[in-house]
Amino acid sequence: MRKRVTVLAVLAAAAFSLVLGGQTGAAAPGTPKASWSPCFRDQGPYECSTVQVPLDYDSSDGGAISLSLVRLPASDPSRRIGSLFVNPGGPGGSGVDMVVFGGPFLFTDEVRARFDLVGFDPRGIIRSSAFRCFGNDKQWEPFFTPLAFPSTPAEEEIWKAADRYLDGACAQRGARIGEHMSTANVARDLDMLRQAVGDEALTYVGYSYGSFLGVTYANLFPDRVRALVVDGVLDPIAWTTGSGNQGSTLPFSTRLHSDIGAQATLDEFFRLCDTGTCAFGPGSAARFAALGERLKADPSIINYSQLIGMTLSAMYDSSSWEDFAQLLADLDAATAPTAALRTRVQAFQARPLYIAKRGFPRYPNFLEGFPAVACADSDNPSSYAAWSTAAATSFGTFGPIWTWASSICAEWPAGDSDRYMGPFTARTAKPVLVVGNYFDPATRYEGAQTVAGLLPNSRLLTVDGWGHTSLFISQCADQAVSTYLLTSATPPAGTVCPVDSVPFHR
Repeated sequence: MRKRVTVLAVLAAAAFSLVLGGQTGAAAPGTPKASWSPCFRDQGPYECSTVQVPLDYDSSDGGAISLSLVRLPASDPSRRIGSLFVNPGGPGGSGVDMVVFGGPFLFTDEVRARFDLVGFDPRGIIRSSAFRCFGNDKQWEPFFTPLAFPSTPAEEEIWKAADRYLDGACAQRGARIGEHMSTANVARDLDMLRQAVGDEALTYVGYSYGSFLGVTYANLFPDRVRALVVDGVLDPIAWTTGSGNQGSTLPFSTRLHSDIGAQATLDEFFRLCDTGTCAFGPGSAARFAALGERLKADPSIINYSQLIGMTLSAMYDSSSWEDFAQLLADLDAATAPTAALRTRVQAFQARPLYIAKRGFPRYPNFLEGFPAVACADSDNPSSYAAWSTAAATSFGTFGPIWTWASSICAEWPAGDSDRYMGPFTARTAKPVLVVGNYFDPATRYEGAQTVAGLLPNSRLLTVDGWGHTSLFISQCADQAVSTYLLTSATPPAGTVCPVDSVPFHR
């Protein structure tokens, strides 16, 4: 359980996506080479390196930026295959954090024996030459509101003011790197990093948004794929342009239909709660609806949007569902707020991950990192009215929260002319393994089906389970991924892996 919570904390911070201004004065580098030195020794036998890559791949005199890497060396170097790159998603998540915190737990023993596990902070993020809009974290406060999403015209004005506070700070202070942060440029960087570690072809696993990085790499460099796993898969067409005229009428976070996936996951929470040992059952769906109505009328403990926000957070990790059901029962029974209850509520609310520890940056830029990438990658409406309309007509409990998650793109001050908008149909040199859960509240299963249908040399692995990505929930899926990474052999077509544990039925 500890290893799952540790790694999922990094993923959650990335998925709910707060650096030093990018240094771009150096000349554009040639073929890079990573020089490793010991680091994070209190965490394990880690080694770090910094690699220079071009700021602008279209310009030979655009200068260079630095990318920060960490590796956990293969435990059996005599049988080493190469490097295995990972990305935790976001966008804005730190691959360095993922490897430092989760390296010993990720993948099977055999995979860790034969691969150097390599994490990197993408361009503009955390330790790499970074996109920074504030002098310090205290200046973030006006961005944070007591709302997980707005529900009234007055709340929408509060929400827009927060967005514009970030817009203004980034327009005023953001370094030149803010115009070069599309996923396509990260994929180009990833190919440079592949060369820097001496691998002839790329071995990569990307989770959540990291799936879009993997799909983009597969289409930009199809002949350089050795093994590529995407897990918790974004629909790349919905992420970038949408269909027809959706790019100018519908926000990308609505186009992804994560609201449908999240609602399906919540319905499973209710079903399993009512048929198992659950503090919030029976009749959990009706009790939840009644609790929501009560909080709309009396937000003294938490407001309704906060209930939905922490519920969405809980849906990411099905191992937390028993605890979350108990919290819902306690909220349902509470007549007044208490310090203890508020502390427990906060445990289920998504917060930016801040690590005050030697070797970690004093200023993580999750706040700026998410829109710098997502808004550069995607076409979106230019008026907040489109978000208001989409939220009002979106699906189920989570429609508004998923719609408003991308509203920062309405007036985001930067873009990237080198972004990649498709097609996503390249035939890769080696097969791609696409992994999707039936009930994923962030990247719904249909995203995995879409990517498997787009990439002609791919195989879909389905997990019959709940939560965001397949990490730590299915030994069957873990073994299938391991076999693929080691041998390039994909599981048989139609493979569906069960989960190891069913919530409320342990």
